[in-house]
Amino acid sequence: MTLLLPAHDIEHAAALLRDGALVAFPTETVYGLGADARNGRAVAAVFEAKGRPHFNPLICHVPDAAAAFDEALPDDRARALAEAFWPGPLTLVLPRRPTCRVDLLAGAGLDTLALRVPAHPLALALLRAAAVPVAGPSANRSGQVSPTTAQHVLDGLSGRIAAVLDGGACAVGVESTVLDLAAGGAALLRPGGVPVEAIEAVIGPVARPIPLASAAATRTLRSPGMLLSHYAPALPVRLDATAVAPDEALLAFGPPLPGAGAVWQLSATRDLREGASRLFAGLRWLDAEGARLGLSRIAAMAVPPEGLGAAIDDRLRRAAAPRG
Repeated sequence: MTLLLPAHDIEHAAALLRDGALVAFPTETVYGLGADARNGRAVAAVFEAKGRPHFNPLICHVPDAAAAFDEALPDDRARALAEAFWPGPLTLVLPRRPTCRVDLLAGAGLDTLALRVPAHPLALALLRAAAVPVAGPSANRSGQVSPTTAQHVLDGLSGRIAAVLDGGACAVGVESTVLDLAAGGAALLRPGGVPVEAIEAVIGPVARPIPLASAAATRTLRSPGMLLSHYAPALPVRLDATAVAPDEALLAFGPPLPGAGAVWQLSATRDLREGASRLFAGLRWLDAEGARLGLSRIAAMAVPPEGLGAAIDDRLRRAAAPRG
């Protein structure tokens, strides 16, 4: 049975992590599925609980930049980005140190490590109490919609993990931006909670990586969240809708299109921050409500792909991608 732990029960959650158990915990982006990243058995249990491909690496969460740079080698750009955006929704992919304590399975056997310092106060308190680097992919079955509440975690993983630390709803609502600095350049691997424009203001131009389909096909994924079909509800998703049919559920952004069988509003005022925070909850609600009403698919209105809109657009395109 999976325990639902109240926010004040941090020491209990930390003890479970140190004992090799899996504990879901809140971050400012989505809920993470935590395991002691030094413990190969615990890391393997994360892959098993999620049904996640073993070539897909995990993000390791640490309480501060010093702890991150104990495990990986920073350059001046990494230090500048850590100063600007940590704690926060930015993941840096850096070369592993020879002394790195993180089990190789967490990094999918690569010579790099994906690291983040989350901004959620409960996540930071848990990391400090556990005193170990914590592997923490999103706390959902692989490929499904990411969780932004403790109940979402239980809906997908109850009975598969030891506990969920309940911190309420996540504020940002889309995962962290992932930036690869390991090869000398700077490549955006996944848009997310920190807009790429803000990163470029700190370190200069950022390149885009190889196409997602090519990375997945060759199993050369450098970070989490690069699988082509990801964040997917059971109902198929249709993008860039300008009209909607009665047998479709609508994911609206701004004034909703008329005629849908069910509607979830991301933001009536087209506010990108509000839209990001409501995206995964909306996909989950439309999926359940659409199934209840016998609807055929989810039609998603377009979101402008700038700032946080790039992250929303990325998640929607993955949700709509062909299922493997």
